[in-house]
Amino acid sequence: MMLDLVRSFPIEQLVAFTAGGLVVNLVPGQDVFFASACGVQGGPRAGALAGLGVGLGVVWHVCLAALGLSAVIAAHPEALSAIKWIGAGYLAWLAVKSWRAGPAHGSSRGVVAPWKAIGRGFLSNALNPKPVLFVLAFLPQFTDPARGPIWQQILFLGGIFTFTGTIVTMAYGVAAGWVGHRVVASGRGLNRTASFVYAALAAKLVAE
Repeated sequence: MMLDLVRSFPIEQLVAFTAGGLVVNLVPGQDVFFASACGVQGGPRAGALAGLGVGLGVVWHVCLAALGLSAVIAAHPEALSAIKWIGAGYLAWLAVKSWRAGPAHGSSRGVVAPWKAIGRGFLSNALNPKPVLFVLAFLPQFTDPARGPIWQQILFLGGIFTFTGTIVTMAYGVAAGWVGHRVVASGRGLNRTASFVYAALAAKLVAE
């Protein structure tokens, strides 16, 4: 049973795993910059929802790893390349869309449909090949066949990593939204700022 599996993990190992995951998530990467850009463009609420969407993307990668599909993808460079280019294209599309967006005024500032913010966060992470490789390399280090099925251990550890990472990413998104709407004077400026971030993330993804 899953409960027995959880109890079998040494507490010091869980602490080490959680601390390692937090270090990874606290260092700004694509997920943080994406949620921050959403926060700058749409306000704290949009930043938080984008961070939540990113967390759902991590769940996707954890499930792929538990099913053994991440290993299959990692073994085929052309699959990783395809994911990379699709992800870069999606970020570039967001950059163009944000650049063309008109300024928001009054109460319309920061109003972003929840499903749209969450969906953007999910796609930005799900279409990034780096989490495929990271989850495949990081989580198995803390598993042990003697405890039970490896896929269950990956789901458990992935749940911890996803929870802490989602909280951190949402916090970045909220902070960016709060600061952005106080530093940038116009709604058009907010959209242009977000556009630059999306474009930079797309370029970085292609270059890696």
